[in-house]
Amino acid sequence: MGTGPSACRGTSDDVTADDERLRRWRLVLGGGEADGTGRALTGTDAAMDGALTALYDRQARGRGTGEGRGRDRSAGLGGSAPSVARWLGDIRTYFPSSVVQVMQRDAIDRLGLATLLLEPEMLAAVEADVHLVGTLLSLNKAMPETTRETARAVVRKVVDDLEKRLATRTRATLTGALDRSARISRPRHRDVDWDRTIRANLKNYLPEYRTVVPERLVGHGRASQAVRKEVVLCIDQSGSMAASVVYASVFGAVLASMRSIATRLVVFDTAVVDLTDRLDDPVDVLFGTQLGGGTDINRALAHCQSKISRPADTVVVLISDLYEGGIRDEMLKRVAAMKASGVQFVALLALSDEGAPAYDRDHAAALAALGAPAFACTPDLFPEVMAAALEKRPLPIPTA
Repeated sequence: MGTGPSACRGTSDDVTADDERLRRWRLVLGGGEADGTGRALTGTDAAMDGALTALYDRQARGRGTGEGRGRDRSAGLGGSAPSVARWLGDIRTYFPSSVVQVMQRDAIDRLGLATLLLEPEMLAAVEADVHLVGTLLSLNKAMPETTRETARAVVRKVVDDLEKRLATRTRATLTGALDRSARISRPRHRDVDWDRTIRANLKNYLPEYRTVVPERLVGHGRASQAVRKEVVLCIDQSGSMAASVVYASVFGAVLASMRSIATRLVVFDTAVVDLTDRLDDPVDVLFGTQLGGGTDINRALAHCQSKISRPADTVVVLISDLYEGGIRDEMLKRVAAMKASGVQFVALLALSDEGAPAYDRDHAAALAALGAPAFACTPDLFPEVMAAALEKRPLPIPTA
């Protein structure tokens, strides 16, 4: 049996570890009859517990909660803007940004706080992210003028952050793809791609001279400011596609900034709106959308098809969960016709980081049968998908 200072220190550490475990369990269980820890919370722990309870513990609201649990535990968020503003300030004080964003999202979904976001002071207090932008866009038509500028500032912050993260890699990836797709067979000396030229002429190797005779030169296409490819982004703006609309608008602006790509952006529900003239500012694109409503993919694809002038040099990207409210057979015939004309057709069930989306499996299978597999795509993968489509090579479809 140990004695002396080392033994005492070990016992103290054990007590501290047990106490910390009880504290964590107490915060997880949330109090009431369920906690069973005998641990009272004070100070910061009580405040954190109160902020969590106001959102997640419906049973605790409207009744006393006992010692150490704080006045806020039984108050809830109610419908009061001042109490929500205080709560938003609390969660930003006690939790990291990623957790704050989840709690805000849950508050909007569980407590119906969306209408409070129409107040400028509320918008100034929230943590801006893609999901909040989606909520603001869904409230766009009901938004009073006093709130609109604040809402645009919130959306602008999110869009600017996304552009910083995504633009450089997207431009670099697609520029490389365009250069590779423009390789020529009679290049000038400075435009010769020597690695590909050697591989293409290995059959002409002369052992006695230890050299390759390059009967066929392979070259890089020289950089050109002329438009070489056309991209059409066709975006479903039904309510479930909010995050995809945000990311697609940002990517649309990035593509539009590349002179060698002519970019068109179309959003749709049961109506079709062409927002190509707003592509220089993705915030304008987003405020030109109207989240919600039905879905008519066939009508949207008919509009996109009518705008295609060079099918062999065009990529059409349909971003939709494929829940078609229009004419299903006509939609599929239209996709088949575009592919037969030389259009590269890409179907994305979602363009977001939200995990596996809900989608119409029958329509996805029908598109796959036409040679247009439908799959979900993260923003980080999107440049690779577009590069493959521009080069007319197999798409990097993520595994399930």
